[in-house]
Amino acid sequence: MTQTSEFMLLFRFEPSNEQPTPEQLQEMSKQWGEFIGTIAMQGKLVSTYQLGFEGKKIFADQTTEEGFHIAQGQMVAGNMVLKAESMEVATELAKKCPILLMGGTVEVRTINPM
Repeated sequence: MTQTSEFMLLFRFEPSNEQPTPEQLQEMSKQWGEFIGTIAMQGKLVSTYQLGFEGKKIFADQTTEEGFHIAQGQMVAGNMVLKAESMEVATELAKKCPILLMGGTVEVRTINPM
């Protein structure tokens, strides 16, 4: 049996006030379903989440602010934890992510137990 490790993919995109058309939403949903389904059928999917648009930031001084963090013009839109034999394999899987077609980015990270 091949040894695998878990990796987290962080999906980022640039927020926009433009609303996608119903056709665009349907196509995006199809692409995400195929992407997630392919990884799941390989037995590599651990979990995946799409983040909502409501949130709060908590600062070191315990103050809070409505919203979410945007860095370099992008926000985290969701994540996926998957099993792969190496960082290179996880990266190749991430290259098929639909967020890339939207101009977004995927960050592949190792996971360390806490």
